[in-house]
Amino acid sequence: MEYSYPIDTDWSTEEITKVIHFFNCIEQHYEQQNVSDEAILSHYKAFKQVVPSKALEKKMFKQFERSTSYKVYDVVKAALNHSK
Repeated sequence: MEYSYPIDTDWSTEEITKVIHFFNCIEQHYEQQNVSDEAILSHYKAFKQVVPSKALEKKMFKQFERSTSYKVYDVVKAALNHSK
């Protein structure tokens, strides 16, 4: 499926790519169930370089969830818990 990702038009191409790869990773987790915790956390780390603000992160997660019904926070939290 094609989803609408929350993107800021002021970002560079590299930043947009990082954010898209992160949300694509979340999408793959829900649709294919074969994304490793390491991959999720790696993409999340790259995402946080672009979106360091917790408030903006939460806003983007909610926008993505409205578009896809996928809960980004739950996936990241589970990956963090598994990696400990």
